[in-house]
Amino acid sequence: MTKVISFISRKGGTGKTTNAIHLATMLHNLGYRITLIETDTNYTLNTLRKMELFKSGAKEGKLFDILGSEDHSIAGELQELKSSGALDYIIVDSAGKTTDEGIKKLCIESDAVLVPTSLTQNDLLVTYQTVTDLNPAKDINPELKIMILPNRIHGSTHTKTVKNVLEDLDAIVLDTFVPQKNLYVNFSTILAEKKYLNVTKEILSHLS
Repeated sequence: MTKVISFISRKGGTGKTTNAIHLATMLHNLGYRITLIETDTNYTLNTLRKMELFKSGAKEGKLFDILGSEDHSIAGELQELKSSGALDYIIVDSAGKTTDEGIKKLCIESDAVLVPTSLTQNDLLVTYQTVTDLNPAKDINPELKIMILPNRIHGSTHTKTVKNVLEDLDAIVLDTFVPQKNLYVNFSTILAEKKYLNVTKEILSHLS
């Protein structure tokens, strides 16, 4: 059965795209059949994939698909992809605001929503509002998991500190976090970052 994991936040710059591609490449590396869909009409990841193929000479047929869509139409497209039964996971990198009707429909079609956040005051405020906006979707889709992904966390920060800062959120706060390191920022659409494995495993553990 196909699982849909969507990255959603009320604003840009929180780490949606970076973490979506890290999760996608790791899942593909682990042997899962996946597709990544980006709803930003600039289609950044599609462009990066073409550049990487040109530079590396890699064969596109051996890689997962990166599709372009828009927030207002993604829900219907997900229904069609899921019904085919050809995929294990669909990763969605959303671009819209949580107040958009399309994002609400996306939540209904998703098994998990991941909200990346740093521990800065501004990001935390955005994250609280994002979770508040998305939680009503669980009334329609009670199986929906809303997860907080601590992102760009200083390497010396203790996991307990992260949990304490985020404990008031009405969502699952992941025990693992993405450190503030260049290797996570300089992502690839082809090669998996092996240090993202623990994050991937924890996300999947909440979907089993």
